[in-house]
Amino acid sequence: MSRIKKIALGSDHAGFKLKVKVKEHLESRGIEVNDFGTSSEESTDYPDYAHLVSNEIETGNIPMGILICGSGNGINMAANKHKGIRAALCWNREVAEMARLHNDANIISLPARYVTVNEAIEMVDAFLSTDFEGGRHQKRIDKIPC
Repeated sequence: MSRIKKIALGSDHAGFKLKVKVKEHLESRGIEVNDFGTSSEESTDYPDYAHLVSNEIETGNIPMGILICGSGNGINMAANKHKGIRAALCWNREVAEMARLHNDANIISLPARYVTVNEAIEMVDAFLSTDFEGGRHQKRIDKIPC
């Protein structure tokens, strides 16, 4: 599946149930998961978890992350405010694969209210097992301020 050994994971209340399933899947694959919350379905603010996960990647402590909220939009927007973060909102396996292949995304954002557990796991697996293609895509990445 993946060469990634450690990943940062976070969600708000709307993404909590899906986060639990994704975490179980990753741990069953031997990936160490640093879970930055939330720990229940009690209402909370998605930027809090986007910032925690993004900080870990920004500082180089963890190479990649997964963020989950209801639509995936808010948590994705908050993550992309961080230097060096390229968070990609994904809704199917192909988009997740292309986010890595062409965009060198380092966070996948998932819309918990719009995907099944199986779809989310497929996206996570594709995201973590796809390498950045580089080449002509690198010059485009270089144009994104960091």
